[in-house]
Formats: sequence, structure tokens, C-alpha cells
Amino acid sequence: MRAIVVMYEVDKLAPAHPSPGIGGREERHVRKVHAAPTAPGESAAAGPRTLCGKDTFAMETGPSSAEDGGTAWCPAPYASVVCPDCDAVIET
Repeated sequence: MRAIVVMYEVDKLAPAHPSPGIGGREERHVRKVHAAPTAPGESAAAGPRTLCGKDTFAMETGPSSAEDGGTAWCPAPYASVVCPDCDAVIET
């Protein structure tokens, strides 16, 4: 398998403090973590679809990618929201 790119399926931006007059930073909630093969000829850019077949266009690229080699591909803080279909493809 080629290298993979970690992709985050995120909820829409929401204010961290919805109360009036409180700072305006926004937070994103990661709903699901997917894996995508790298784009042809690229070493860090994701291809158009994840391993489970979802479109990567609306997803955010994660902070790391990994080579196929038995190491954990998903960052530890997001282990509970790993896409089981992407994970199954990586494990085979």
C-alpha cells in the first residue's frame, strides 16, 4: 500500500463561547478520522477518496501521515472516532 494521509471529518465551525461579549475563537469537532491514499505523484497530499470511499474534498488533512508498516496511523487523541472501514482496509 502507498503512504496514507490522515483526514478529519469535522463538524461545521461553532463559537467556543456563544455568549455575547466573550471572545470569538471557533472550535471544530472531529466527527470521524479517515485514511486516504496519497494522490498520484504526491507524498503528502490526499487522493480524492478515503479508503472507505468518502470524498476528501470537505475534510481537513491531519497533522501526520504514515507508511504502511504496522504502526498506528491515527493520532491517539482521536482513536475513539476512527472510521472502522478505513481501519479495516489498513489492517488487511
